[in-house]
Amino acid sequence: MSQFEKTDITQLSDNFFKRIGSQWMLVTAGDSNAINTMTASWGGTGILWNYPVAFSFIRQSRYTLEFLNANDYYTLSFFGGEHMKELSFCGKHSGRDLDKIDATGLTPVWDGPAPYFAEADLVLVCRKLYRQTMSADCFLDKEPVRRWYADNDWHEIFVGEIVTVLKRS
Repeated sequence: MSQFEKTDITQLSDNFFKRIGSQWMLVTAGDSNAINTMTASWGGTGILWNYPVAFSFIRQSRYTLEFLNANDYYTLSFFGGEHMKELSFCGKHSGRDLDKIDATGLTPVWDGPAPYFAEADLVLVCRKLYRQTMSADCFLDKEPVRRWYADNDWHEIFVGEIVTVLKRS
């Protein structure tokens, strides 16, 4: 099992454009009874309301949304390229149909307010600050509506305060 060190977020030099957009991340939430995870390639990090934040987009149809709605904390886990197969699997399968964590062999870690994975090399532990459903009326450019939401499976936007940064030591 990997060892993690708490890291000051201002000391990170990670390129989150690359990390999220190309290498993906697992969004994970749950409690001692059940957890679920999903792969995400949309999102970002920054400063909002004087908090260090991560923002994540979860479609209404995703099983993981139930877990995010039911819990105050969630994690964003980032991995090296050797785990793309597992992340791809978690993006193509629903936790409603099978235990994705068991199927991928990933190891959940429970040492904080939300689960993450021992195989990750970076974890952002987030406390939910804000949630909103996307709406066609709010788009100034309607092309994304036509391209991504023709089926009306809108994303829920989550803004989470990054309360802990864990980096593999």
